[in-house]
Parts: sequence; C-alpha cells; structure tokens
Amino acid sequence: MRHEYYGYNKEQLLAEPKMKLICMEDNDTVFRQMAGQMAEEIEANNAAGKKTVFICPVGPVGQYPHFVKLVNERKISLKQVWFINMDEYLDDDKKWIPMDHPLSFRGFMDRVVYSQISPELVMPKEQRIFPDPDHVERVPELIEELGGVDIAFGGIGINGHVAFNEADISMSAEEFLAQKTRVLPISPETRAANAIGDFGGALEDMPKYCVTIGIYEIAHARKIRLGCFRNWHRAVVRRAGYGDVTTDFPVSLLRDHKDITLTFTEYVGRLED
Repeated sequence: MRHEYYGYNKEQLLAEPKMKLICMEDNDTVFRQMAGQMAEEIEANNAAGKKTVFICPVGPVGQYPHFVKLVNERKISLKQVWFINMDEYLDDDKKWIPMDHPLSFRGFMDRVVYSQISPELVMPKEQRIFPDPDHVERVPELIEELGGVDIAFGGIGINGHVAFNEADISMSAEEFLAQKTRVLPISPETRAANAIGDFGGALEDMPKYCVTIGIYEIAHARKIRLGCFRNWHRAVVRRAGYGDVTTDFPVSLLRDHKDITLTFTEYVGRLED
C-alpha cells in the first residue's frame, strides 16, 4: 500500500499540514535561517540579562559556519550560553568514541564551532555539554537547573527519529515521550542512512551504539526548529506533515508542541529531480 501523502507535490504538501512546514530555496538558505535564529535568540536574552540554552545537533551542521561568522562579526557574547549537544556515538564498550574519530560529534563541534569563535566571545568549556554515557542523568538535571531549553534544533532521521530517539512501536506515545537521556543501540536503518550520508557508505565501521538526549528533553523545549535537506527527506517531510501520530515515527509525537516548525528545501519539496 502506498500512502497518498508520499505523492504530494509542494503545493499539496504546504496546503494543510498537521505540523507547520516552511519551504525555502536551498540548503544554504535553510542553514542561514537556523544560524540567524540562534544569533537572534542569544542577542535577545543577552539584552534581557538572561541565559540562553540550546539543544544542538551535529546533523544538520551547515548552520554552524554561518553562526560562527555572525557571532564574530556582531561581537555576540556567548558567556551566558549553554550548548547541550543531542548525542554522540559510542564504541562497543559503550564509551564515547575518540574526539579524533571522523564521526565524533564532540570533535566536530570543537573543530568547526568552538575553536573558530573569538576567545573573548566563546562560552566556557563547562557550558559545552554532551550527554555522557556514564552519567546520563546529568543532562535532564542540568536543563532543570538552567530553567529549561530555549530552542531545540535538529533534523529528522529516516525512521522519524529526532536525536537518536529510535522508533519503537512496542511503546505507547506516553511511554515514548517520557524517555530521557540514555544509551541505546542504533537501528539498522539509521546506521545505513548515516553511513551513506556521513561516512562514504562504510557500514561495517559505523558505531552500533550511541548516547542520546531524550525525546522528553526535546519535547519540553520552549521552541523546536527542525530542518530537512537530503533526498530521502522527501518522504520524511511528507510523513511528518500528514502521517499518523505513532511511536513508529517519533517526530510525529512532537506535532502538538506549541511552537514547532519544520523547514525544508525546494529540492525536498519536489517529487522528482
């Protein structure tokens, strides 16, 4: 059976979605928008004397060079900013992979973000947070201490996961949404999609485990901003906008959030190249 919404053209897709969808010209436009949202939120909170707390992905990543440029050019202080990264790959012993591993999210953030921001502007190292497989309770505790998350940024996986909150049809929606930061195996679908997109197809060398921020922490952020730009996101966006709410497609469980948007490119909006 083929679901009707998989055949929607861009106009049909944007007509009556169950989640707010925004279509932009190309990847760079989407990434610039995300970077702008990050910078504007920080500037507003700085002006009000408030902290800024983001949940940040490593995928999508195209927003970070634009964000770094905005911070350096506008002299935006990040001293009261916390970046809580969504996840990290683990080795077979369920420990962080080394920072110099080509897939390490910690290594990526250090190389592409933190080391590129002017030292007088960048946040202290203790405000650059990654979920720790040995202390999974720390992220939800920290979020509570900080007064919540301003914006959770992210993408959507091929099976609808956000961060590494993998689909699990055996759970009810309430059970799924109660999941906090934890260690878990990565599904075969996700390993294959990530190997193709991020590792040249080297499936045999893809990590089998991860530590991920929970769907609970994402769902309780004050704003959620998602972006999609890969070819297989054509199906993902259509299901997110029109499919059923189900733990078999976790992003659908966020549909009732009071301030969530899913931005995608014209490339994703088209049905054919």
